[in-house]
Amino acid sequence: MFKYYKDFNFKNITSPKFRHLFLLLFWPVYLTLFVLTEKYVTPVYNVYCPLDDLIPFCEFFVIPYVLWYALLAFVSIYTLFFDIPSFKKFYTFLSVTCVITFAIYIILPTEQNLRPDTFARDNIFVDVMKNLYSIDTNTNVCPSIHVIFSIGMLFALWNSKHFSSALWRTVSVIVTVSICLATVFLKQHSVIDIFAGVVLCAAVFPFVFLNLRGKNKKFKKE
Repeated sequence: MFKYYKDFNFKNITSPKFRHLFLLLFWPVYLTLFVLTEKYVTPVYNVYCPLDDLIPFCEFFVIPYVLWYALLAFVSIYTLFFDIPSFKKFYTFLSVTCVITFAIYIILPTEQNLRPDTFARDNIFVDVMKNLYSIDTNTNVCPSIHVIFSIGMLFALWNSKHFSSALWRTVSVIVTVSICLATVFLKQHSVIDIFAGVVLCAAVFPFVFLNLRGKNKKFKKE
């Protein structure tokens, strides 16, 4: 697992072999932008469409919603150590889409008012959602970062030769769709937020996962 990085140290991080590690700076930049927009950007536009009213709250979707965090960690770690070309594409995709997303949040600050005031049931899944509601505000929602990251992970897995079989691709699609559906069934997002996220991903995809395909050569085993 660590064989490729056995001779790594911070003195050679700028070498062609290791400079992809700079892509991990995405996280401090992303978290900084997230905190700043949450704190200083005041919502102006309410995101809503009639279809939102037809989608009931279903707390059981918290399972795929929370799975998103574990899957994000897995795809990041897996590609970093086992598929560096896919890692480069994945983090380039995240970087580009997030720059566009936060620019939208600043230019068109949004919020949604879909969260239920009361719950029909009382169980552990509802308790988890109450905690999520208290942590994650209902602002800066369009496009949905949950959707964008999910589709980015799907692209990264499909780009990896280890997950290129029909079975793995089917599983990854089902998980991605479940996570996207979870955002609306948990009333974290409007259907519009999903649509905006899909459109953004579709626009960025060819410039990252297709245009770079010929440039990312497979690393030789050492």
